[in-house]
Amino acid sequence: MIVGAHDERDAMTTFTARSAEDILALVPVVMGFDPHESIVMLTFGGRESFHARVDLPPPDDVGSCVASLLAPVRRHGVSDVVFAVFSGQDRLVRRVARALQRAFETAGVRVIDVIHAHDGRWFTPLGHSGVPTHGVPYDVSDHPYRAQAVFEGRVTAASREELAARLRPVPAAVAAIGDALSELWSRVPEQLRDTVEESPSEESARELVDSVRPDGSALRAMLDRHLLAGTVPDDEETARILLAVHNAQIRDHAWFGMRRVEAAHHVRLWTDIVRRAPEGLVAGAAGVLAFAAWMHGDGALAWCAVDRCLEDEPDHSLGRIVADALERAVPPLDDWEGRFPGGLAG
Repeated sequence: MIVGAHDERDAMTTFTARSAEDILALVPVVMGFDPHESIVMLTFGGRESFHARVDLPPPDDVGSCVASLLAPVRRHGVSDVVFAVFSGQDRLVRRVARALQRAFETAGVRVIDVIHAHDGRWFTPLGHSGVPTHGVPYDVSDHPYRAQAVFEGRVTAASREELAARLRPVPAAVAAIGDALSELWSRVPEQLRDTVEESPSEESARELVDSVRPDGSALRAMLDRHLLAGTVPDDEETARILLAVHNAQIRDHAWFGMRRVEAAHHVRLWTDIVRRAPEGLVAGAAGVLAFAAWMHGDGALAWCAVDRCLEDEPDHSLGRIVADALERAVPPLDDWEGRFPGGLAG
């Protein structure tokens, strides 16, 4: 078995796998974490290469799970796939493996292999001569693929839960932003505050918010300064940024025109902002982070950011569009904004 896998986070990184151990070492590198109770699909020969992970389904949901993996494969004209299934549920894994092979080969897609891994051993649920039924021991902790990932500064999480935890709020930092928001409020002219409190209207409320919230060009200038310097905003700037991206039209200035070459810097910046965001102001920043992570080719982090975004605001437009792109395995493209010439508002 010789397959080549491309890591979307770096256009120059290509891995050539010659064995089951290579595949098992490759999966955490391209996924960004060690999967558990999961099906991972590596694709080859399509118009665009992509990789996908789904939770191992319950027995009565195997069919729809297989269909969800097959749909983007058909869409992108994929010719070959490799599956790695991580689970201790041997019977279910065999059922899933047979369903994958049947559905994909019926669709004209070659299943190069299905590898089942659990507890330090790998198995072949479809059966291969020379592979014992009790499996083959493996250890990829020192595999060259992992060493290369470390050398390139990529940190692999122990699980998707650990990856998601990297976006969870830091209480002290959230409190500091809350204090900064209160300080901004105290700077609003007293007459304007009194007007809103005594005779609230949409116009007066907008005027009050605009007095402390940067407009689109000011937001872009603030972000560019930190992206260029490799710094993160202080508490007051973060409070202003969160207020800005809470507005859909202003938020577009944060992500519209983003290029893949700069996406990693955006990921670093917006990860910091998301972890400091108070409840109610998370969605805008998490939506931009999701987009940046998708542009960077880090689908796992993008999904985690989408989850945080939609937890805070279930109908958030940017979060929904990134989720749709991830579900359809849309490849990151520098001309993404061309598909939405009017911007994404709402």
